Amino acid sequence: MHFSLPIMMLVVALLSGCSSIVSERKYLVDIASEPSRADITLKNRNGTLIHTGTTPISLMLNASSGFYKGETYTLTLNKVGYIEKTVIIDSNLDEWYFGNILIVSFLGMLVVDPVTGAMFELPERSYTVLDKKVSE
Repeated sequence: MHFSLPIMMLVVALLSGCSSIVSERKYLVDIASEPSRADITLKNRNGTLIHTGTTPISLMLNASSGFYKGETYTLTLNKVGYIEKTVIIDSNLDEWYFGNILIVSFLGMLVVDPVTGAMFELPERSYTVLDKKVSE
């Protein structure tokens, strides 16, 4: 049986996910603070400790926490003389995920991208300004 190149390309497009082809599943996220050298703890949505360290730091983080679930990280920053601060690093739907609509890839939209986690993305950077403690 002989298939033409355009038909084969269409089949591949229909069986793949746009985000899975173009986007990442893990993202390098730069974590910085003012002042620098703040102690950090990073936990995922389940409360599992992912990393401890000091700013500035770059971490490779998963954008997904499961089928159709984007990951949410809780970042806590501490430094002597400053008020502890907690910030959220949250995933968003990757714009490439909607490319499945353009290529009419329902399998990509409903299965491939959600399973691979490529339907989500994370921000490139988290920057936090810590407030000084007021002396009493």
